[in-house]
Amino acid sequence: MKLNTNNNVYIIAYSCVMVVIVAFLLAFVSSTLKPRQDVNVALDKKKQILAALNIRNLSDSEAGAKYNEVVLSDEATKENNEAAFNLNSADYKAGNYKVYECQVNGEKKYVVPVYGMGLWGAIWGYVAVNEDGNTVYGAYFNHDSETAGLGADIKDSKEWQDKFIGKKIYGADGKPALKVVKSSDLKNPESEVDGITGATLTSNGVSDMLQDGFAKYKTLLSHE
Repeated sequence: MKLNTNNNVYIIAYSCVMVVIVAFLLAFVSSTLKPRQDVNVALDKKKQILAALNIRNLSDSEAGAKYNEVVLSDEATKENNEAAFNLNSADYKAGNYKVYECQVNGEKKYVVPVYGMGLWGAIWGYVAVNEDGNTVYGAYFNHDSETAGLGADIKDSKEWQDKFIGKKIYGADGKPALKVVKSSDLKNPESEVDGITGATLTSNGVSDMLQDGFAKYKTLLSHE
């Protein structure tokens, strides 16, 4: 009996079989590649943390070794949490914070992660703080989907990130003073950074992210 390939039952059955085969292949490829993807994600995070410590342009092997050299502790700051390195923005929103204790050129530094929203999506960053708990040593910011040449400069412009170096994080009142403002609104150069031209909403997002983040980290950075 000749199989009728134009029959609706055959077409539906054939389609279902193909869907199952393709789904199986995609799942197999995904599971096979996942360990390598996890390694790459972890390495990228290490490079971002090192960038906040003004250590950049390293190869993959150099970055891994340097991270192990300068990061003394990356454990969570609350009991019963997994290692801080694996915490993410959801943990941050839930109130689980972390501080990376580091040593660079014989000096103690602390790196804290911050999370926020830009114009089009999530933004985040790592800010390195001197041992005094109030002076920025370095900063690195990243994003999901900010506009190239504008908001994306929070990641792409080292020159802009370097403007945070030496800024004071808290004011005399103990509240977070570090923020991003328009050049015309700059009143406290000790703690304020010029925003990115043409990227007001992204700059505001970075400012809100810093204000919110350092309000959370005040007790940890002051070692109270």
